[in-house]
Amino acid sequence: MTIEPRILKGFRDFLPSGEIARRDLIEKIEASFRMYGFVPIDTPALEYTEILLGKGGGETEKQIYRFTDNGGRDVALRFDLTVPFARFLAEHRAELAFPFKRYHIAKVWRGENTQRGRYREFTQCDFDTIGSDSAAADFEILLIMRNTLHAIANGAVIIRLNHRGIFNSFLSRLELSERTVDILRTVDKLAKIGRDETLKILSEFAGDKKAEELLAFIEISGNFDETLAVMKDAAGPCPGTERLTQIHQYMADAGIADSFVLDPSITRGLDYYTGVVFESFLAGLPTIGSVCSGGRYDNLVGLYTSDKRAAPLTGVGASIGIDRLIAALETLGRLETKSSYAQTAIAWVNDAASGWCQALGEKLRKAGIPCEVFLDEEKLTRQFQSAEKKGIRWLIIPDSQNPQDGALTLRDLAKRENREGLTVDNAAGIIGNSE
Repeated sequence: MTIEPRILKGFRDFLPSGEIARRDLIEKIEASFRMYGFVPIDTPALEYTEILLGKGGGETEKQIYRFTDNGGRDVALRFDLTVPFARFLAEHRAELAFPFKRYHIAKVWRGENTQRGRYREFTQCDFDTIGSDSAAADFEILLIMRNTLHAIANGAVIIRLNHRGIFNSFLSRLELSERTVDILRTVDKLAKIGRDETLKILSEFAGDKKAEELLAFIEISGNFDETLAVMKDAAGPCPGTERLTQIHQYMADAGIADSFVLDPSITRGLDYYTGVVFESFLAGLPTIGSVCSGGRYDNLVGLYTSDKRAAPLTGVGASIGIDRLIAALETLGRLETKSSYAQTAIAWVNDAASGWCQALGEKLRKAGIPCEVFLDEEKLTRQFQSAEKKGIRWLIIPDSQNPQDGALTLRDLAKRENREGLTVDNAAGIIGNSE
């Protein structure tokens, strides 16, 4: 019986060219996080279902991959990295130094509808500062977002931010606080469903007049100071306006204020956000949606601890959608792809020379040149073809009669040219100077 090779909808294989691009992107992101003192953690892919769902499932319960394991336990695959992080903090709080700055890059699973840049198995990249309620912590997360995305997208990034406290204060003035969750989720869909449909849905919650006032509030525009002044007038004085004023001053002091836009329509649909919220867009492709978003939240571990004496662990953080970011960079032609990490290979000449060829490869690697050694007997023309298929530019051909000490031939596969009579140092110099 032959089993048909196939893959589940919303799941993917990655060929070397795609996986190398992913790994290179993740390495750049990790390097950025480490520059700010953030440290990595990891958690299990599989958790008890009650840990992931908390007090209620809602939409999440419809999307999680849930099953009973061989021990009869109700378990599920993690659908994000935030909930496992809350459980992690509750269990390891005494072992950590606060403020705790972490990042976590791992796969998560959601059984939702697939679309461009959105899959059922995908990689999330979270970074958070826990245990600090300062404006400085908010600003540092925004700074990391800005600098990381600028490095990846060549500066073509706009970060839009808002403060949930101001929006909540405005809802209180309209006597709509009890419908906060419904309103937040509706407003969060504005860019997808359009103004008319948003107004229609809001009218069901708030009536026509208040629905118009809600839309008027989230459509406030202008520069940062002008927008904040109108928001303050509409919502009334509150700690949120003071926090945004402080963060904006930090931006100005750092000379990066032009990278940020105060946008009252940014509310984030999740109801656990309590402070500053933000979303990031690639300037050349805003239609793909936010590639990095997050905000400030209160007492992340409250659901997982009964110790009322422990101080609440507030935090601020963001998540980069790796797959959506890759899809956007591909569309914009900014994703570098390659099929091999090695741009140099050493040709097979005969079995007796294999040891010397590996020794030659070690000399090149010590000089900082990644190098693959071909292992099987093939005609030289076939080795040229194999190297080109792998995206290798340089092929070193040892002397078949004297592989240990003989002169080398360096084949430039891109130009179809040979350089003969070389030493290993000559070859390394030519290859190194070409990069």
